[in-house]
Amino acid sequence: MNQSSVQLDPLNSPHPIPWNWILATHAAVSSTDGSGIRYYRTPSLLSPDGCYAAYSRIQMQVQPQFFRCRVTSAMFVENRQTGAQQTITASSPLANPHLLSSQALDTTGWMAILIPVSWSQSGERLLAREFEALLCTSVASDYAVIWDRHQNRATTIAPTQVEYTTAILLGWSQFYRARVLFRAGTIGEKDWKLWAVDVSGDTIPAFGDRPEIFGSPYSNLWTGPQTFG
Repeated sequence: MNQSSVQLDPLNSPHPIPWNWILATHAAVSSTDGSGIRYYRTPSLLSPDGCYAAYSRIQMQVQPQFFRCRVTSAMFVENRQTGAQQTITASSPLANPHLLSSQALDTTGWMAILIPVSWSQSGERLLAREFEALLCTSVASDYAVIWDRHQNRATTIAPTQVEYTTAILLGWSQFYRARVLFRAGTIGEKDWKLWAVDVSGDTIPAFGDRPEIFGSPYSNLWTGPQTFG
């Protein structure tokens, strides 16, 4: 399926997951084969120095009922000079393997999708969005995954010390360069606040702050739906 120029997203995120593809894939597979596995590759995100590229490969396990489908992903970072590639993972609830054996998740559809959002201005860190949701419910929220290429370490964070049901990752904080900017609140309420979160999870108000995004997205022959696994 060709992606629409206007991307939908369950949280109206500025960094959308391929929601159009998810919906269209379920409609197509459930009406023909009934069930199956399909794949999608995101565009790559080049670091500012052009040395690294990050992209995600998304897998959808399609079931006839949408609320039983499961969508997962793997995010890769490639050193464009050496060709070396590594996998980046989140440590958020649905990305944590020991939680996936719970009885509730055995019978419920869910999504845990990690996609690259921005490099830091120097290209030393990669910021990614981990979107997690239980299908056909209001349970959905973002986490941020920050990968430090020198330490080769990924850290998963979200706002703490504040009350909210849903957080939306926006980008790097303009006011606090070492922090990540979220908008967080409760579904149905209008007063969603901005929060700047550091790698330890420390959360401070960020009134008037703006997100910053670095890196250059580009598409290649493998971007989009993939015919074969």
